[in-house]
Amino acid sequence: MDLLKEVKEAWGWSGVEPVEIVTENDFGNLILKDKNDHFWRLCPEDVYCDVVAKSIEEYNALIEDDEFLDDWFMPVLSAEAEKKLGSLDANRKYYMITPGILGGEYEGKNLKITTLAKTIRFSGDLGKQVKDLEDGAEVQINDIR
Repeated sequence: MDLLKEVKEAWGWSGVEPVEIVTENDFGNLILKDKNDHFWRLCPEDVYCDVVAKSIEEYNALIEDDEFLDDWFMPVLSAEAEKKLGSLDANRKYYMITPGILGGEYEGKNLKITTLAKTIRFSGDLGKQVKDLEDGAEVQINDIR
């Protein structure tokens, strides 16, 4: 599975052109590096892919920031997910059944496990649907299992 290809196909509309996956978390969030050495965060539960650092120096400062680290690792939700769903196998991630952007709760009853590729595709498709919509507009959601 070529995850960079998955990101380009699912999230290319956002402007991201990744050349490297720097790191990932248990919820399928990715830090991506592009050809300009900009760092992007793909965040499936909040359905965005944005530049978070424009240089290695900015990225190094970001990963020292306690607020960013808490948001990245989501320790409380990760512990709840592992307790409810078990540990993750390779290329598997927890995901929010109803994403946060659509009012989904950040709690165990709103979590399941799927592949990282499905998480990338689902969030990219949803992000493309909602990017220009006003609050309260309707969207079509298909379960990613």
